[in-house]
Amino acid sequence: MNKYSELNKIIDSAQNIVVLQADNPDGDSLGTSLALEAILSEIGKSVHMICSVDMPSYLRHLKGWDRVEKEIPQNIDATIIVDNSTESLFENYEKDPNFSWIKSKPVVVIDHHIESGGISYSALNIIEKAAATSEIIHNIAIELDWPLPLDACEPMVSSIMSDSLGLVADSATPHTFRVVADLVDRGVSLAKLDQQRKELMQRHPILLPFKGDLLKRIELDCEGQLASVVVKWQEIEKYSPLYNPTMLVIDDMRMTSGVKVTIGYKLYQDGKITAKIRCNYGSPIGSDLAAEFGGGGHPYAAGFKITDGSKLEEIQEQVKIKVGELLSELESEDNETS
Repeated sequence: MNKYSELNKIIDSAQNIVVLQADNPDGDSLGTSLALEAILSEIGKSVHMICSVDMPSYLRHLKGWDRVEKEIPQNIDATIIVDNSTESLFENYEKDPNFSWIKSKPVVVIDHHIESGGISYSALNIIEKAAATSEIIHNIAIELDWPLPLDACEPMVSSIMSDSLGLVADSATPHTFRVVADLVDRGVSLAKLDQQRKELMQRHPILLPFKGDLLKRIELDCEGQLASVVVKWQEIEKYSPLYNPTMLVIDDMRMTSGVKVTIGYKLYQDGKITAKIRCNYGSPIGSDLAAEFGGGGHPYAAGFKITDGSKLEEIQEQVKIKVGELLSELESEDNETS
């Protein structure tokens, strides 16, 4: 029995299904959750989308975002974890005794982060190379003859466009384009989805001076190849409801001449440190850099989280050393093949 057939067997045996996102939801995880909710509801299942944190404001152009709940339901027959196969990204729920309800029933992981080995307590890991998790959902739906209603197709396109940076990332293969074309054939309007996104992306005026302050604090290291910025807890608390602070300046850092790698650090009240990594084309070291610090992701987009009490300055120095090593290795490899 292949993995899709195993998944179908689990779904057939379940009535109440949880679709679970990690503590750091993004366009792919939310879009995939919404797509699964629509598909599984169409075949008569009761679906609960859950996540331990509020959906970020920049994702709220996706219709149905407000149906994502925080509380873990008690009546669970199966859980599908989407866009994550790293247990540390369920830190918030691991502290919740109700999380044992999830672990006591079949857990399926559907993810496109192939660097991960999967979740230890899952019954089935479907981890495949793809531009986004929704691309895998489309593959599953076609093979298992699942319905693909429009309210599933639209968030699937949004999730693919999100993780593939509008189909221009290296992860977007010819198959990815064919998947999007099929979803457009099924009624999705790319222009409509883009307009909805742009309307929500309008920023509150208070963010303008804050962005200016962040730009002044950007540091360049590794001979100008690494750009980084730190967002403090007070700023996270004040500005996160309006916009993801690090994303305000990530593109500005990436567009700086000579920069190959950008990192946005967040420093939380309890000492936790998170890092969002973005790499420019030709410098795909993101996943290797994140893995060094217990994180994961893609070669061009990754991240990690530090919760052991390490000082930010220590982490920054370690990151600079590792970035220098990885870029040197990449340069050596390029020289050998040229």
